[in-house]
Amino acid sequence: MVKLRLKRCGRKQRAAVYRIVAIDVRSRREGRDLRKVGFYDPIKNQTYLNVPAILYFLEKGAQPTVTVHDISKKAGVFTELHLNQ
Repeated sequence: MVKLRLKRCGRKQRAAVYRIVAIDVRSRREGRDLRKVGFYDPIKNQTYLNVPAILYFLEKGAQPTVTVHDISKKAGVFTELHLNQ
Protein backbone atom coordinates (compact mmCIF):
# COMPACT_ATOMS: atom_id res chain seq x y z
CA MET A 1 0.00 0.00 0.00
CA VAL A 2 1.19 3.51 -0.82
CA LYS A 3 0.97 6.47 1.54
CA LEU A 4 1.51 10.17 1.06
CA ARG A 5 3.61 11.29 4.02
CA LEU A 6 6.28 13.70 5.17
CA LYS A 7 9.98 12.97 4.78
CA ARG A 8 12.27 15.07 6.96
CA CYS A 9 15.06 17.02 5.25
CA GLY A 10 17.53 19.65 6.32
CA ARG A 11 20.46 19.78 8.70
CA LYS A 12 20.65 18.26 12.16
CA GLN A 13 19.80 20.51 15.11
CA ARG A 14 18.13 23.01 12.74
CA ALA A 15 14.55 23.72 11.88
CA ALA A 16 13.13 20.84 9.92
CA VAL A 17 11.76 21.10 6.41
CA TYR A 18 9.79 18.30 4.87
CA ARG A 19 9.22 16.76 1.48
CA ILE A 20 5.84 15.28 0.76
CA VAL A 21 6.45 11.91 -0.86
CA ALA A 22 4.58 8.88 -2.08
CA ILE A 23 6.17 5.95 -0.29
CA ASP A 24 5.48 2.31 0.47
CA VAL A 25 3.96 1.76 3.92
CA ARG A 26 6.70 -0.65 4.97
CA SER A 27 9.50 1.88 4.31
CA ARG A 28 10.93 3.99 7.10
CA ARG A 29 10.55 7.77 7.22
CA GLU A 30 13.81 8.53 5.42
CA GLY A 31 13.50 5.46 3.19
CA ARG A 32 13.36 5.29 -0.57
CA ASP A 33 10.33 7.08 -1.96
CA LEU A 34 8.35 6.35 -5.11
CA ARG A 35 8.01 10.00 -6.07
CA LYS A 36 8.40 13.45 -4.54
CA VAL A 37 5.08 15.28 -4.79
CA GLY A 38 5.57 18.38 -2.67
CA PHE A 39 7.48 20.44 -0.14
CA TYR A 40 6.48 21.89 3.26
CA ASP A 41 8.33 24.36 5.48
CA PRO A 42 6.49 24.82 8.81
CA ILE A 43 8.71 27.69 10.00
CA LYS A 44 8.14 29.95 6.98
CA ASN A 45 4.71 28.39 6.38
CA GLN A 46 5.54 27.72 2.73
CA THR A 47 4.04 24.89 0.73
CA TYR A 48 4.60 23.63 -2.79
CA LEU A 49 2.41 20.81 -4.09
CA ASN A 50 2.54 18.99 -7.41
CA VAL A 51 -1.23 18.67 -7.61
CA PRO A 52 -1.43 16.39 -10.70
CA ALA A 53 0.97 13.92 -9.08
CA ILE A 54 -0.98 13.97 -5.80
CA LEU A 55 -4.25 13.42 -7.64
CA TYR A 56 -2.71 10.52 -9.56
CA PHE A 57 -1.69 8.73 -6.36
CA LEU A 58 -5.00 9.46 -4.62
CA GLU A 59 -6.93 8.02 -7.58
CA LYS A 60 -4.77 4.89 -7.40
CA GLY A 61 -5.69 4.40 -3.74
CA ALA A 62 -2.88 6.08 -1.82
CA GLN A 63 -3.76 7.16 1.72
CA PRO A 64 -2.44 10.51 3.01
CA THR A 65 -1.34 10.86 6.61
CA VAL A 66 -3.23 13.29 8.83
CA THR A 67 -0.70 16.10 8.36
CA VAL A 68 -0.48 15.66 4.60
CA HIS A 69 -4.28 15.52 4.44
CA ASP A 70 -4.51 18.87 6.27
CA ILE A 71 -1.88 20.48 4.02
CA SER A 72 -3.61 19.19 0.89
CA LYS A 73 -7.01 20.30 2.14
CA LYS A 74 -5.77 23.87 2.65
CA ALA A 75 -4.43 23.86 -0.92
CA GLY A 76 -7.76 22.64 -2.31
CA VAL A 77 -6.53 19.31 -3.68
CA PHE A 78 -9.61 17.39 -2.57
CA THR A 79 -12.01 19.74 -4.33
CA GLU A 80 -10.15 19.01 -7.55
CA LEU A 81 -10.31 15.29 -6.79
CA HIS A 82 -14.09 15.44 -6.46
CA LEU A 83 -14.37 17.51 -9.65
CA ASN A 84 -12.39 14.89 -11.58
CA GLN A 85 -14.64 12.06 -10.41
